[in-house]
Amino acid sequence: MSGSREEYGLLDFENVEGVGDEWEEVDVSDTEADRIARKRDREFLEFRKRIKDAEQFKVEGSVFDDATFAAIYKLVQDGHIDAFGGPLSSGKEASVYEALGPDGTVAVKVYRISASDFKQMRDYLDGDPRFEGIGNDKSKVVLAWVRKEYANMRRARDAGVRVPRPIAVERNVLVMEYVGDDGQRGHRLAEVSVENPETAYEVVREYTRRLYDAGLVHGDLSEYNIVVHEGELYVIDLGQAVTVHHPNSRDFLERDCRNVANFFSRQGYDVTGEEMLAFVTGESE
Repeated sequence: MSGSREEYGLLDFENVEGVGDEWEEVDVSDTEADRIARKRDREFLEFRKRIKDAEQFKVEGSVFDDATFAAIYKLVQDGHIDAFGGPLSSGKEASVYEALGPDGTVAVKVYRISASDFKQMRDYLDGDPRFEGIGNDKSKVVLAWVRKEYANMRRARDAGVRVPRPIAVERNVLVMEYVGDDGQRGHRLAEVSVENPETAYEVVREYTRRLYDAGLVHGDLSEYNIVVHEGELYVIDLGQAVTVHHPNSRDFLERDCRNVANFFSRQGYDVTGEEMLAFVTGESE
């Protein structure tokens, strides 16, 4: 990957009022998708059969329960999805699919409620005022996680961080901007050869600072959660991002800085996690 400062140009950003969206209410009560799944009308049953019979979903039985089908059905009805394509990636907790939206290709991230790492999610949700009172209901925890990712992506974009644009969320399904070309997702930073590590590092460092100034800490930032597409760097996977008021936010931030610095050091640019942390928090100033 070659690049210049112009290619990695930073986004302009709006001034975010206050720090964090920690007081934003996150509703995990029944959605329209839940009501559709319970009602199971003829059109929904036909839609479910059509999706279940599609070749690309035959191995994804653990992902698509009735409520998930209903969530996708609702997103189709609302005009966010016109047609499904094949899978782009599949992990333990979620699978990402290519789909056609009204304005072109979108990415659809579907979380597995049954297979998600409940304990790990609790580590990031506990202590975040947005999610007090959720309790130990696994379904509600996963639904909160998805809505949290949507909210974090919106706040990151407002802060001038290049992330996939969040489009819609319904239950455990998140629709967002597709970062890639013709069925080929953008490459993660770990998958490319970085020919200008200093410039790439400065962009990642600045994005981390903008997140922090907006009251967010990514919490899992590394070369595996940064995507390169058309000479630009995108930060992805913000589901675990916490507000700066989270009791473990400092530990998460220190780990993010250490991971990023270690990666770019291996690319030949001499930097430390401590230097990045001081820049992000303003302590170097």
